[in-house]
Amino acid sequence: MVSELIDETEIQAPAAKVWELYGTVEFGNFLLRHVPNVVQKIEFLEGNGGEGTLLYVTFAPGLGGMRYKERFAKVDNENRIKIAEMVEGGYLDLGFTLYRFRFEIIEKNEESCIVKSSIQYELKEEAASNASLATVEPLKEVAQAAKHYFLNKSTA
Repeated sequence: MVSELIDETEIQAPAAKVWELYGTVEFGNFLLRHVPNVVQKIEFLEGNGGEGTLLYVTFAPGLGGMRYKERFAKVDNENRIKIAEMVEGGYLDLGFTLYRFRFEIIEKNEESCIVKSSIQYELKEEAASNASLATVEPLKEVAQAAKHYFLNKSTA
C-alpha cells in the first residue's frame, strides 16, 4: 500500500514562473543555493532535466548525509507536475520499496499559486517500523525557500 505525506504552500507569483523554477534543471542549482540545509550535492548522471534524467543526490549532513540515485519519472509541463523516484540507495536501503517526490504547481489566480509537495512511499512489511523516517519536511523547506525567493524577486 502506498502512503502519502502532503504539504501545500502558497506562493505570490504566477504558476508559470514558479514552474520555470521547479520544472527545469535550474531547480537543482536553486536547491544548492537556497536550501543547503536540505541538499548538499547534486550530480547529473544522464539526461537534460526531462523525463528519464538520472541524478545522484546527497542530503545535507543535518539530514544524515544520505546519498541516492533519483530518476525523473514524469515532467509534465502542461499540468506543471514533476515526479522523481529514488532508484538506488537512500530510503531504499532502509526497507522502502518506493520513495517518490511529487511537485505540482497549481494556479490560484494570475499572481499566485500553490506548490503541492508530496512524498509517496511503500515499505517492506519487515521494515514497517521505518515508516516514521518518511517526511515531507525537506520539501516544505524547499517550497518556503521558493516562496521567499519570489517574494524578494518581486520587491527587488
